[in-house]
Amino acid sequence: MIYVIATTKVKPGQRDAYIAGHKKCIAETHKEKGCHAYAFSEDFADPTLVRLFELWESEADLHAHFVTPHMAKFQAAIGSIKPRDFDVKRYEISKVGPVR
Repeated sequence: MIYVIATTKVKPGQRDAYIAGHKKCIAETHKEKGCHAYAFSEDFADPTLVRLFELWESEADLHAHFVTPHMAKFQAAIGSIKPRDFDVKRYEISKVGPVR
């Protein structure tokens, strides 16, 4: 399983547009092969911080996601927003279990 966790800082006046650009992509991404989770969240303490959480079955599924038409539309939609402090990390998980 591949986890992708991203944090993005956007200018305060652009957060709504940034989130709207993501909403259009989320439903299509959920239909993709190997997508177990694809979710965005706003940070309650920092109105400029948006987080992304993705869970993919395989590396191949993640890479196929990058070249979908809805990702191209998403990139075009947020291109004018120019997020700052964009950080993306990929984690390969070999074992998952309960916290306790």
